[in-house]
Amino acid sequence: QVQLVESGGGLVQPGGSLRLSCAASGIIFSINAMGWYRQGPGKERELVADITRSGNRNYGDSVKGRFTISTDNVKKTVYLQMNSLKPEDTAVYYCRLSTSLSTYWGQGTQVTVSS
Repeated sequence: QVQLVESGGGLVQPGGSLRLSCAASGIIFSINAMGWYRQGPGKERELVADITRSGNRNYGDSVKGRFTISTDNVKKTVYLQMNSLKPEDTAVYYCRLSTSLSTYWGQGTQVTVSS
């Protein structure tokens, strides 16, 4: 019943910026965290950024200082502002919602950083 829909992915040149959005719908209880993971070709899925219910933010080492996660709790939307993008950022980005009952994933949105 809970659905996560990502948007904002696409093709961008190195050094460019992109903003991803993830809108949650359905009945959601006891949110622990919302965030973003990514999986590049031939790689394991890794944490990009998440934000807990208390407002604590966690970032993967490779994106610190370049990416910023934020939420709009009224709209039930999480954003990922990505600046200074590098080819290594190329991946499918997945929105993640963690609750006390379950974990939900979006379908993913492709981000490609290339000249």
